[in-house]
Amino acid sequence: MKRVVTIQDISCFGKCSLTVALPIISAMGIETAVIPTAVLSTHTGSGFSGYTFRDLTSDIPDISRHWQTLGVQFDAMYTGYLGSIEQVQIVSDFFDTFSTGSNFKVVDPVLGDAGKLYAGFTTDFVREMRRLCRKADYIIPNMTEASFLLDIPYTEDYDQAYVEDVLRRLADLGCPTPLLTGVHFDNVSQGAAAYDSASDTFCYSFGESFDRTVHGTGDIFASVFTGAVALGRELSRALDMCVGFTHDCIEATIPEFDRTWYGTCFETCLGKLAAQCAEK
Repeated sequence: MKRVVTIQDISCFGKCSLTVALPIISAMGIETAVIPTAVLSTHTGSGFSGYTFRDLTSDIPDISRHWQTLGVQFDAMYTGYLGSIEQVQIVSDFFDTFSTGSNFKVVDPVLGDAGKLYAGFTTDFVREMRRLCRKADYIIPNMTEASFLLDIPYTEDYDQAYVEDVLRRLADLGCPTPLLTGVHFDNVSQGAAAYDSASDTFCYSFGESFDRTVHGTGDIFASVFTGAVALGRELSRALDMCVGFTHDCIEATIPEFDRTWYGTCFETCLGKLAAQCAEK
């Protein structure tokens, strides 16, 4: 059985971060270890206010040291939302400690959306995240995050040539296989693109575009991608799995949106994902 560790916050209610990553990767037939970077009563997205927050930054090095005494090893390391420069630096050290030469690292460089940084993030934080991306085998930014990582203007008006130029420049940061999420060339479909710099090839995957914003889909995508690669799926097939499952989750959520506006109904789709992972 493959083993993955994911490092990100846990929102006790809200269907994002670890409450998404743990069940999804586990359903894919992969042992999933977790390092929570913070505990929140709910996620911080729109619709929630007055949430509680407990910072667990100081616990991460102790967890790492204990695991070292046990000789724990991982087939993959996957990071999501990191809340401070200190956390990014600690995760960078964790990568150095638990890299084996045969495992891989996935960084979802959570920075912002719709052309803006999330609250509390600064240019110094972006700079530190850029350094972490250099250590990753795969990074999964959206278009906003890519613009900040590359220090280029954000745009929603682009074509395939622009996407491929962005992917090449992301690879130049030091990550050999960058992905871009939220890619669309029309109003009908939306998906993702990936670039394998070793073979200088691109791949794309698209699904139906929904006129609805659903929280947590980036966490879903990154979790499925990490699991798919851990299971040995080639890049194009992993991309198809991510886009397909994310599409299924949004589709399942729309009829329930008035009740589950804070996240997707991904639980109803896990059986299909598990069956897909069982296929050779």
